[in-house]
Amino acid sequence: MSDQVEKAKLLRSLHIPGAPLILPNAWDVGSARAVVAAGFPVVATASNAISAALGYDDGEGAPSEEMMFVARRIVASVDVPVTVDAEAGYGMGPQELVELLSGIGAVGCNIEDSDHAAGGLIDADARATYIAQMRAAADGIGVPLVINARVDSFFPTSPLVETRKRADAITRAAAYWSAGADCVFLPGAGPEDLRAVVAEVGAPVNAGLALRGGSLDELRAIGVARVSVGPQLYRSALDHLHSDVQSLFEARR
Repeated sequence: MSDQVEKAKLLRSLHIPGAPLILPNAWDVGSARAVVAAGFPVVATASNAISAALGYDDGEGAPSEEMMFVARRIVASVDVPVTVDAEAGYGMGPQELVELLSGIGAVGCNIEDSDHAAGGLIDADARATYIAQMRAAADGIGVPLVINARVDSFFPTSPLVETRKRADAITRAAAYWSAGADCVFLPGAGPEDLRAVVAEVGAPVNAGLALRGGSLDELRAIGVARVSVGPQLYRSALDHLHSDVQSLFEARR
C-alpha cells in the first residue's frame, strides 16, 4: 500500500501547468512497456484502444471485467504509476469503482460524463456528487487516487450546440474540480476553449494532442498540465500492421 501511495503522489505532482505530463496511452502490456522504455514516468491506458483490441465498441461496449483484466496486467507489468481510463464507471457505484481500481494497483483514473446508456451527457451535479464520493472512498482506503474528470461538452457525441459548449464545459469543470477531481480533461476542445477553462476554473487541465499537426508548444503556452493522445498510437500501430500484412500478402504471389 505504501508503494501505491507514493506512486499516486508522484502522479499528482507531475501535473504542472505549462510543463505538462505527457501521456502516450497504452492498450496492452507490450505498449505499456514501450512507453516506460522510452522514458515516460507514467502509463495511462486508453479505453477506446483496449476495447477495440478486444473486439468491442468504445463507450463501455466491452465488459468491465475484460477491461479491468487488461488494466491489471498493465499495472503488474511496469514499475511506474498507472492511471486507468474507467470510462463512465461501468455502472458501478463510486465506492465499488475506487475499490476495484485500488485493488488492481492503479493510482489514477479517468472518469467521463458521457451517458452511454441514455445518450448525451450526465447531469453535471450528479457527476460532481459521484466524483466527491470517489474522493471520499479513496480517502477511506488511504490511496490518494488521482481523478481526471473528463468533460465531454466538446466530444463528438455531445448534444450541445456549438455556442453552448464552452460555457457548459466551464460549469462542469468547475463543479468537478470543487468536488475533488485532481484534473479536468476536455477532449475536442480548441485552444481558445482550453484557455478559457484554464483561466476561469483554475484546475489542472488535460488536453488532447493530435500526433499529426498538434503542437505541444501551444499547449504549454496555454498552461495545460497534462497531455494525452488517446487511441492514436494503437491506430498507428494497426496501420503499420495492415501495411506489413499487405506487403507480405503481395510478396507471396
